[in-house]
Order: sequence, then C-alpha cells, then structure tokens
Amino acid sequence: MSAPPPAAAGFGHRRRERTRASLFVQGEPLIWVMGGGLVMAIAMIAGLLGLIADAGFSTFVTRPVVRLRTAGGKILMGEIERTEERPGGAGSRRLVRVGNFELTGEHYVWVDEAQIAAEERPSRALTVERQEWGRFYGEPVGFLISGAPAAAGPDEAWRLYQKHHAEVRDRWNLRRRIETKDVGAVNRQVEQARLELRDAERASGTGSAPHEAAKQRFAAVEAGVMREFERLRSEIQELNKANQKYELVLRTGDGKEKAIALAEIVRAFPANDLSFTSRTRIYLDRWREFLLDEPREANSEGGVFPAIFGTVIMTLVMSIVVVPFGVMAALYLREYARAGAVVSAVRISINNLAGVPSIVFGVFGLGFFCYFMGTSIDQLFFAANLPNPTFGKGGVLWASLTLSLLTLPVVIVATEEALSAVPNSLREGSYACGASKWQTIRRIVLPRAMPGIMTGMILAMARGAGEVAPLMLVGAVKLAPELPLDAVPPFVHAQRSFMHLGFHIYDLGFQSQNSEAAKPMVFTTTLLLITVVFLLNVLAVRLRTQLRRRFESEKF
Repeated sequence: MSAPPPAAAGFGHRRRERTRASLFVQGEPLIWVMGGGLVMAIAMIAGLLGLIADAGFSTFVTRPVVRLRTAGGKILMGEIERTEERPGGAGSRRLVRVGNFELTGEHYVWVDEAQIAAEERPSRALTVERQEWGRFYGEPVGFLISGAPAAAGPDEAWRLYQKHHAEVRDRWNLRRRIETKDVGAVNRQVEQARLELRDAERASGTGSAPHEAAKQRFAAVEAGVMREFERLRSEIQELNKANQKYELVLRTGDGKEKAIALAEIVRAFPANDLSFTSRTRIYLDRWREFLLDEPREANSEGGVFPAIFGTVIMTLVMSIVVVPFGVMAALYLREYARAGAVVSAVRISINNLAGVPSIVFGVFGLGFFCYFMGTSIDQLFFAANLPNPTFGKGGVLWASLTLSLLTLPVVIVATEEALSAVPNSLREGSYACGASKWQTIRRIVLPRAMPGIMTGMILAMARGAGEVAPLMLVGAVKLAPELPLDAVPPFVHAQRSFMHLGFHIYDLGFQSQNSEAAKPMVFTTTLLLITVVFLLNVLAVRLRTQLRRRFESEKF
C-alpha cells in the first residue's frame, strides 16, 4: 500500500498563515491624528474666544473701593485690579487703581501683600468717572453752589449731587451739541462762501463783476454768520455759567480735599453700598455708553460708536466694490478666456497676489489712490480748497478701494470654483434651446453659482474687516467724531477720515498712555469687532442659504 501524499498526510495539522496588514496601510493612526488635530484646533479657538469674552464682559463690572494702609504709613484708596504671585514664592502683590491722577501723578500702584497693615471698605467711598483725568476715588464731604457750602454732611452732599447731576449733564450735552453741530454749520457757511469767492477770483480775476458779486455775497454771509456765532457763544456761556455753580467736594484716602464740577462727572456711585439692581443698572449703562458714545480720555474710556460706524461702512463699501470686479474677472477667465500662457500667468499672478503682505497694499493705496487719483480730483474739482487736500489724503473711499484690491483674489478664486461647479449639462441644454453664451451665463450659470460667489464675499468681508496695517496709511485715525455718513449735505462724505475697530485696538494696546486702564478696553473692543464681523457674515450666509435653496431643486 502506497504512502499518502505529503499534503494529505499533514492535513488537519498545518496552521493557516494569517496576513498582517499594517495599521498605517489601513489609515487608522492617520484618522486619529487628524481627529486629534481637529479637536486641538477647536479647543484653541474656543479657548481664545472664551478668554476674549470673559475679559470683555467683565470690563464694566463694578468693583469695590478699598482703603489700604501700608506698614510705612502710606494710605491708598482705589479698586483692586488684580493680584498676582511673585516669582520664586516671594509672596504676592496687588495692583491698585488709585486714580486721582492730578493729585498723585499715578493711575496704578503695586502693593506687596506683606506691606499691607490694614484694609477696609468705606461705605461712603465713591467711584467717580470723569470726562478727563480718569477716575477719582474719595468720600463726599461737601457740596458747593456758586462757591458757597450747601451741604451739612456726607449724606446731604450725596443727596444734592443726585438732585442736580442729571440737569447739569443735560446742559453739558446741549453745549456739546451746539459746539459740534451748530457752530460747525456756521463755519461751513463761511467756508462755502469763501470757496465761492475764490472760485470767482480764479475764473474771472480780481475786480471782475463775478468776483465783486461773490465778494458782496461773502460779506453778507459773514455778517449774518457773525451774528449767529455771537448768539451761539452767548448761549454756550450761559450754559457754562449755570453748570459752574455746582461742585462736589471729595476727600481722598490720605485726607486731601478736591472740588469737582458736576459737569465733568460722567457717573458717580457708592461702590461699596450698591444693590444688585444698582450694579446691573451701572453695568448696562456702561455698555450703552461704550456702544453709542464717542471716546474720551485718549480712547481708554467712553464709547466706540464712530469706530463701529466706520468699520461697518468701510466693509460694506469694500464688498460692493470687490464683488462685481471679482465676478467679472472670474467670468472672463472661466467662460471666455482660452487656455494658454497668458491665462496661466494671470492665474499665477492672482494666487501670488493673495500672499502679498497687507502693508504693501496700504503703500500702493497711499501712492495711487491718495497721491495720484486724489490729487488729480482736487486739482479738477476742488482747486479752491488747495493747498488743503480734499481727496488727496486718506479717507473712507480710498481705504475701501485699497481693501478691495487686497481681497480681490479671494473673490476671484471662490467665483471660479463656483462657476466650475455648475454642470455642463445646464449650459448645453441652454445652447440647445437657442440661447447665446451671455444669456446662458446670465440666466443659467450665474444664479446657480451665486452661493459660491457669496462664499467668496463672506471670506473677503471677514478678512477686510479685520485688517489694520493698510488702514493706518489710507484713512483710519485715532479720533474722528465726524462720521462719513450724516445729515449734512451732501450727506455722504467719502473723503473723510474714519475710525476703525481694528485700528482702535492697536491704538489702545500700543499707543495709550494709561496701558493698564486701556487693557480691559482692548478685550472689549476685540469682542465687539468679532461680533460685528460675525453679524455681517451671518447676513451674507443667510442670503447665500436662500439662494442655494432656490436653485438646489433644479440641479441635476
């Protein structure tokens, strides 16, 4: 009997060999790495936004006023800004906002915890927010009316302050409105008459009939304006005289007394004797002031309404300019231009343009828009104003055009991608029905590419609204209370300089004399800038969503 084949003999005893596939081949480690990277990115973004939100919303929270006595006998009164540990375990120290700058010459003082001998919270201590010189901390000891004492004690002084402060501030606001609105209108009348006189002189020469007529009109306007100016000045003097009667006398922590005019006090409150309702009211009132008022105290206090307005106007003008030009360029490159060296060079240039530093666009905007185009416009239409430039300087128009160039590559690339995503079957069906190329683009391609075009606009708005470097050269300034859009004819003032939230953040962070007081405002303004950009993007996203819903049922 023959032996079984070797294979048969070993059947049932041979192990099957298992093939081992590498984890890297399966891709599982890379999936975990990508997932971990995504989690880290989300955590970093959430942490940054959380830090900004926490610091921003806590800026206007009322803090108690403490009075500290050091071991050396020095007395300090103010708010505890923060406490930090010294390196090497050498104890801790406190940063005290002492205010009273005209008396102390300091806004903040560091105090070692070990040097504090006594600490108390005076019940009558007031936090006084002023138009100038920053905050003042003290206890009310008197009230003056026309220089004569009118209060018998702290309680009576505080009662008189509450009685008269609202009416004093109303008169201050009326005086401010007269100085900025009415006096400004009077000055504009004189300036307009002067420009007409100069135009007549340049056109017809000195002594000519048109020049003499313009001269008489100028004299008549000047006489009427002088009468109006005298009336306004008398009204301002009466308001000032009525406000100068009221003064609140405060005693500082070290015993000095200071009389503060009620017209200079924006807000005062007993920080250590406030109910929850009072704290909430002060917190909301500070937010109202921040959102609706003008800056004060070197931009470290007050509001940022001109910066909000300037940011929104500049972003909208930029979007209105950049989207049509970006869409037209993308349409030509995608639908009309033939592939070749020239088109490839143009696309390479567009991609390279997206990587150019923003400050280079600012230099270009300053040289081309301000110095070339602006100077040419001044020479043609505003020669009477020269040598004072009208358009030959930074303004909201030139800033918007500069940022349009900056964001143009974003819109072109996004639009090209949206156009390429439209199915060719739609184009072919349109041609089969007898439509021309432009009719096909206008009625078939563009409506279906509109969501992608809106995506490009959203990206352009997000980048343009946060740019600062170009704006420093082409129009953004530290303080510009006159808005580019107002009720004064011609209503739109494209040549005016403007405030911008991004530039305001830079100014607070790097140019403020009182850096510690400006630091909370940096976070609050940053939070506001993020909110403004977010709201603008939400409007654009909502429009994009509506367009997408309109055409998604027609895609095939």
